[in-house]
Amino acid sequence: MKRLLSATLLAGLLSGCMGSMPLPIGPLNRQLESLGANRDPSLSGRWLALISGKGGREQVVLVDLERQQPLPLPGLNRADAQPVSVSVDSAGERIALVRQLEGRTELVLYRRSLQSLQPIAMVPSGVPRQVQLQADGRQMAVQVSRAGLWQVDLVQIP
Repeated sequence: MKRLLSATLLAGLLSGCMGSMPLPIGPLNRQLESLGANRDPSLSGRWLALISGKGGREQVVLVDLERQQPLPLPGLNRADAQPVSVSVDSAGERIALVRQLEGRTELVLYRRSLQSLQPIAMVPSGVPRQVQLQADGRQMAVQVSRAGLWQVDLVQIP
């Protein structure tokens, strides 16, 4: 009994040193669940970009965490495209996306204020797999397959 009391007291003291424990954000998590199956989250500032699927179709979703609601992304999601990887900058302005379209895998950059999509060429050629935008949106790291080897390219964005 004395050992149990000592162990309980020690656990309490240690947890006090660590601060409070991380907690899930219930209401927002339930809202994300309502979108369907979610994967590949990218969190930057007040923005959460993810790939969400319902009914066999996946699309990119951008959530404004301050307002706790998804925003429209006109021109980004195509019915004939399959998103693979997504990343958002801290301003919520630029979204980098790896997607499969018409039998090929491509890297594109979406500018939300312009509602425009810009293809990014892989030089030398390769198959992009995963992308991560820098917080300021001026550079991205892309995982690329070339001749059976995985490599990482850094791409400067003007």
